[in-house]
Amino acid sequence: MLKAQGSFFVGGEKVEQTYVELGSFGPPGHISVNQMYVRYMVPQGGDSKAAVVMVHGMTLTGKTWETTPDGRMGWDEYFVRKGHPVYVPDQVSRGRSGFNQRVFNNVRAGTTPQSEQPVMRRFSDEVVWPNFRFGPKPGAAYPDEQFPVAAADELSKQSIPDLNSSLPTPNPSFKALSDLATQLKRAVLMGHSQGGSFPLEAALVDSAGIKGMVLVEPGNCPAAYTDQQIAKLATAPILVVFGDHLSDTPTGIAALRSWQGPFDACQAFIARVKAAGGNAQMLYPPDLGIHGNSHMIMQDKNNLQIADLILKWIDRNVK
Repeated sequence: MLKAQGSFFVGGEKVEQTYVELGSFGPPGHISVNQMYVRYMVPQGGDSKAAVVMVHGMTLTGKTWETTPDGRMGWDEYFVRKGHPVYVPDQVSRGRSGFNQRVFNNVRAGTTPQSEQPVMRRFSDEVVWPNFRFGPKPGAAYPDEQFPVAAADELSKQSIPDLNSSLPTPNPSFKALSDLATQLKRAVLMGHSQGGSFPLEAALVDSAGIKGMVLVEPGNCPAAYTDQQIAKLATAPILVVFGDHLSDTPTGIAALRSWQGPFDACQAFIARVKAAGGNAQMLYPPDLGIHGNSHMIMQDKNNLQIADLILKWIDRNVK
């Protein structure tokens, strides 16, 4: 039974744009940009548990956490059924958060050089198989593969152009997530893949409302953090989660040869946090005898089994 459900925006700013920048359709004026859309569900009695904020990865949206490609319950609903309020944003510039079209219209009009037009990134269906670790090549799943590969085409439909390259630095999603956690007062920030390090970046902005961080298959655990930054991150418990087949097959992505690299970097990060007096742990299902999990672990056939392990960690570590 839900106490509340709905949606809202966090952050954003007003900017003035010209007739051309607005698409040569209406008169010049002001619009909002860099806002973050958030959808939420709060169960009855949910005030007794920390809210969980679920942040998606590259070329994806909050749909990542909803119904799985083969029609099973997603983590957003499952965590609510386990008593946690759940908040699912679309990163700034993605999905219902929208993006700033200014530079694209200026390039089209010739007032901005083509070299300044941001890159829009997508993953092909073919490269998803080795990169998301469904199998060594398209159509050839690992024998123990947990992702429902018969529904791979449904995952493809979830992908949209990634416009993060169009955003200012730092990424506005960092502050928006920090502001959301402060608004919620007691939140566990959970990020996946590209968004895996977003909880860390949000905590470095302001960690006041962040009571825990879960990094699910993060693309990176930055080694460049200073000792001062590590000390700040060590004030909240951190769980890092990786699936299986990390080094079995090259990803097909030049910037990420295999997922063993991020795993090793996160192990080093965990060691630094522990050395600073923090509580940081790795959840690696193969160590528990659970095999075959993919990069899209929240959509795998055993997704609720993995969710239960994370929920148990939250219960034990998040005050």
